[in-house]
Amino acid sequence: VAPTTPVCEVPSSAMTGTVVQMSCKETEGSPPSEYQWYKNGVALLEKTGTGSARAANVTYTMSKKSGTLLFNTVTKNDTGEYFCEASNGIGLSQKCRVKRMQV
Repeated sequence: VAPTTPVCEVPSSAMTGTVVQMSCKETEGSPPSEYQWYKNGVALLEKTGTGSARAANVTYTMSKKSGTLLFNTVTKNDTGEYFCEASNGIGLSQKCRVKRMQV
């Protein structure tokens, strides 16, 4: 079954240095969808909070399986327009509406 349009939760604003978690979920897809987050139209790399990610100045952890995008400490650089895409290899992938987060 192809995925439906995912529901994205993106805060409209966040304080610098706080923890921010974004979520993305759709329930119709079978097999279960994988989720890809985008910032300003660019795909975010999957990072799991390892040492190499820190070296690259990455402040987030993204899980393709659960659809969560977690910022341990947001900075002004994290301000932007975010959306998520759900895909499971069947039918077309589905995107949620772009939401802007202001830090």
